[in-house]
Amino acid sequence: MLEVKEQIAGVKGFRVAGLHTGLKKNGQPDMTLILADRNCATGAVFTTNLVKAAPVLLCEKRLQAGPGTLRAVIINTTCANAATGAAGLANAETMTRWVAEQAQIQPEQVLVMSTGVIGTQLPMEKIQPGIEKLFQNLGHNWEQAARGIMTTDTRPKLAALRVLTAGGEYTIAGISKGAGMIAPNMATMLGVIVTDARMNAAQAQSLLASAVKTTYNRIVVDGDTSTNDMVTLLASGASGVLLDTATEMLQFQQALTLVCRSLAQQVVRDGEGASKFITLEVLGAPDDASAAQIAHTIAASPLVKTAFAGNDANWGRIMAAAGRAGVAFNPEAARLWFAPGEELFEADRGLLLFEHGMPARYSEQEATAIVSEDAVYVSLDCGSGRGQAIVWTCDLTHAYVDINGSYRS
Repeated sequence: MLEVKEQIAGVKGFRVAGLHTGLKKNGQPDMTLILADRNCATGAVFTTNLVKAAPVLLCEKRLQAGPGTLRAVIINTTCANAATGAAGLANAETMTRWVAEQAQIQPEQVLVMSTGVIGTQLPMEKIQPGIEKLFQNLGHNWEQAARGIMTTDTRPKLAALRVLTAGGEYTIAGISKGAGMIAPNMATMLGVIVTDARMNAAQAQSLLASAVKTTYNRIVVDGDTSTNDMVTLLASGASGVLLDTATEMLQFQQALTLVCRSLAQQVVRDGEGASKFITLEVLGAPDDASAAQIAHTIAASPLVKTAFAGNDANWGRIMAAAGRAGVAFNPEAARLWFAPGEELFEADRGLLLFEHGMPARYSEQEATAIVSEDAVYVSLDCGSGRGQAIVWTCDLTHAYVDINGSYRS
């Protein structure tokens, strides 16, 4: 059985560094470099927000031109380099040129990611010496690399697993950042996933897009989609393991999805001000897309999220959100359950709260006890088809207001 670990020992063909370079005032790591020792087959998914940050625009262009030649990713915090015009795009390009000079590669082989405040220009006088410092400290400290991309995150997010095949062993590993401005419409944060398995760029793109669909694109913290969202997969092939059969590709897809799911769920657990991890499972929808639409609507509802924050088993807010999701279903056929925990391990879905278009006979005390847990599993059967989807979300507390009310100060 594949087991994902929230730590990274190392991945063949890659070195990393994460350091404080003067961008953050608190002395914490604020820049990260990931460098491959050979060209990587690369896939990426980007924000669908129409207001795209300069690094997103640049990376989209580079992935179209040379998806099989990428060698490095440079990431800065504190400044999103979004809504910065021609100067912002020029600065993003300059960052890649500085990395390329140090690595003795071409600027087109470098991707750049940025996170932080929108509408501010990069402090290039700090970026250049920061890049030089990163090269001087390249190694295998992936935790520091993960810390170097954090903004309002309270902890680094890492995931890795090793896969044994007939042709040998390979590793898939990744880091992500995200705690606020999280609403799935691509992949709602920054993420870099690497593997030493061998594949082509078309395979990397297809595998990542498929994994993102049911992982990064199934999480909600606050309902906002960032200008900077980007997740990329770089495959170095350094393990020598070639994915050349359908079975091996399927095994890699399953492993990659597990890594992406772990990283996505870590984002939800670290949601700004969050105190609860909530799994929303929608069943019996007309199709899978409809189920996901209903689940996303519930997950982003401030009324639903604040009810959970207050340990209030106000299931009426969930049914109201489902009803306005834009998907037709029969409320008379719908049923709703609450259960403690992150997963269901038995056929029993927990405490039935709603059926036949009205409240079920249940104990309010028991319902309150369930929603008072740190993790709650919500199941909604729409009774209108075979579509199903799972979305992960969190509650919305006053701490979220505190964090975002002073984000720039």
